Amino acid sequence: MQNKQRSQLEFVLLMAALMAIVAISIDAVLPALPNIGAHISSASATENQKLITAIFLGLGFGQLLFGPLSDSFGRKPVIYVGFGVFVIASIICVTTRNFEMMIFGRVLQGIGLSSARTMSIAMVRDSYSGDHMAKILSIVVMTFILVPVVAPMLGQFLLGQFGWKSIFSFNLIFGLIVILWFWKRQPETLHEKYKKTFKLSIFKSGTISFIRIKSAVVYTLLSGLVTGSFMVYLSTSQQIFQVQYNLGDYFPYIFASLATTIGLATFLNSTIVMRFGMWNLVHIAMISFVTISLCYVIIFWSGINPPIEILMAFLMLQFASIAFLFGNYRALAMQPMGHIAGIGSALNGFISTVMAVPIANYIGSFVTTSVLPLFIGFLVTGVIGLVLFYSVKKPARG
Repeated sequence: MQNKQRSQLEFVLLMAALMAIVAISIDAVLPALPNIGAHISSASATENQKLITAIFLGLGFGQLLFGPLSDSFGRKPVIYVGFGVFVIASIICVTTRNFEMMIFGRVLQGIGLSSARTMSIAMVRDSYSGDHMAKILSIVVMTFILVPVVAPMLGQFLLGQFGWKSIFSFNLIFGLIVILWFWKRQPETLHEKYKKTFKLSIFKSGTISFIRIKSAVVYTLLSGLVTGSFMVYLSTSQQIFQVQYNLGDYFPYIFASLATTIGLATFLNSTIVMRFGMWNLVHIAMISFVTISLCYVIIFWSGINPPIEILMAFLMLQFASIAFLFGNYRALAMQPMGHIAGIGSALNGFISTVMAVPIANYIGSFVTTSVLPLFIGFLVTGVIGLVLFYSVKKPARG
């Protein structure tokens, strides 16, 4: 029994480490956005936001490629190929002085990293199901959320000591260590009975199977809405705290405190989801998400930013709600897709991310002198999410 527990612990840590590569690549560069923007001659701080949303765009499209391939060739080979793409993309990012080429490099980084993100979820689905899967997935996703606690501070340190290019170098070194650990210790999780002969028609048949599962489609759309609203915060946080509030020196610590809130709430979710069920927790979290954003919009409708302490309180409450949605949405979508876990995870990630990027870009374009558009975005996506949520039946506990 102890060996089994240790094996599960190592599996969770390894899946979390794969997620961490993705999170570091997104969040460690946040303090360096003005420096990178100056280096590549970007037009404005709003343009710099695209350095964040671009990597999400790559994460979305890359999953369409790696998901179907993993159902034929296994999860491990796909992760190795993806990391190779990530290495090439990182080299492009540190050698270019062109804005468009930097955006291309960030998209390519996202494509490469999509293998680690998609396969970690698929491997969890290969190994677990039901509320137990939600518990494991919550812990894995928690890493993706907790890494931002330290990533901006790490980025700030590397930026101050060695320049912004060292952030990309650190990502590569960390990624290499994780990949070596993965190669040495993690067995293949794709069951032989689910392995499919590679054909171009695999994507078509898998997509048809996915579309026929209404709950999987709805929870994927819900993932897109909540990811999009959260991505607005990620892409505008530097602008909000450094420009609107003039708290540039404190930005990594503010960012870390909000990320800690999400991490703690996600950990709480992982400890109680087996007792209360993922659907019930999502229901409560969605109502809270809408209520909190509605309160902010009503109170601060004038557009004048509140004191930083008030803003932080609202964001902490909002992100605590989001924490109960991230992993549970993904688990609810993946639950009926054990027979197509690879392409199911890919389609889930692709649709939710491709939805999220335009949502983030559109709402983020209004977050220039006030935080109000951020909460209006929360409110609109939350209301739409509630309507979709009530359109599917409550799943049986398992």
